[in-house]
Amino acid sequence: MINGFKQYLEEQSSVGYLVFGRFNPPTTGHEKLLDKLAKTSRGKDYFIFTSQSSDSKKNPLDYQTKVKFMRKMFPKHARNIIMDKSAKMWYDAVMHIYNKGFKNLVMVVGSDRVQRFENLLNEYNGKKAKHGMYKFDTIKVVSAGARDPDSDDVSGVSASKQRENAKKNDFRQFSMGLPKGTSDSLAKDLFNAVRKGMNLNENKSFAQHVMLAPVSETRESYVNGELYAIGSSVRLRESKEVGTVRHRGSNYLIVEFDGNKKRVWLDAVEEAQDPDIKDRKGSQPAAYHKGLSKSTKVKRDAQFKKQAKMADDDPKAYKAAPGDKSAKTKPSKHTLRFKQMYGEFNA
Repeated sequence: MINGFKQYLEEQSSVGYLVFGRFNPPTTGHEKLLDKLAKTSRGKDYFIFTSQSSDSKKNPLDYQTKVKFMRKMFPKHARNIIMDKSAKMWYDAVMHIYNKGFKNLVMVVGSDRVQRFENLLNEYNGKKAKHGMYKFDTIKVVSAGARDPDSDDVSGVSASKQRENAKKNDFRQFSMGLPKGTSDSLAKDLFNAVRKGMNLNENKSFAQHVMLAPVSETRESYVNGELYAIGSSVRLRESKEVGTVRHRGSNYLIVEFDGNKKRVWLDAVEEAQDPDIKDRKGSQPAAYHKGLSKSTKVKRDAQFKKQAKMADDDPKAYKAAPGDKSAKTKPSKHTLRFKQMYGEFNA
């Protein structure tokens, strides 16, 4: 029994786990690919290689620039992203694994590349070729459970679609194809690096692509923390689908819909309306009426409308609304603004 367990451990430790892709540019689809690789390895060594081709059409990022962005965009995989100028093609990456002494190989690829790599890897296993010779005891190709993020068509979140977004100077759509943890500054740097590699001018003004108008009340309320709190319910304006806010970005939200998370822009959503007074004129966010009776909700809404018409320098415009003190509701924007200007209000 003990010998069997030792043998099992030896076999597991002799497996090299591999991903080889173009990553030009890196996308949220690639993040799923790398996460699948890490999960498949079960804590064992895994290796991430990227191609080194560079051209203005399909490979705008040069090798070093690409690796730099990948390590920043995928921080939990950064130490596994290999920088090896001798590994230019997939078979070079495989030789890298073999020369490290691994006896078995597992390669993770997009679902539409499984058959291709099963054929290639087994065709050359144990045969001398220009790239050398590898001879693994076992070879397994695992699907990442998603389409190939390096595909040259523009369906889904693909590198091809991201290059097209950069070509059109559409930073709004480009940023939607990046992992949710990508900072705005890193997204902009990547966007311009792709454009530079495509021989296009740098974009120095992103405001028109990602920001709501400065006078937008929605934008102002969001910045002040009055809208879209984490855990609150929001509704997509177009499809009316209701989801839960899981992350607040500078100008976007990560919203969960039936277990699936999506990045959405502020102007694409609205707060879910309270069912008791949703038919009253104007917006009736559920967060502003949580835990209140219907009669109190009606009074609360009436005060909101009344305060909205008052002058900004009138303290009554910021008076606490019915329910602010008696229930765990979200304070109205009028109450919050009063506290910012005058401190706590005591009726």
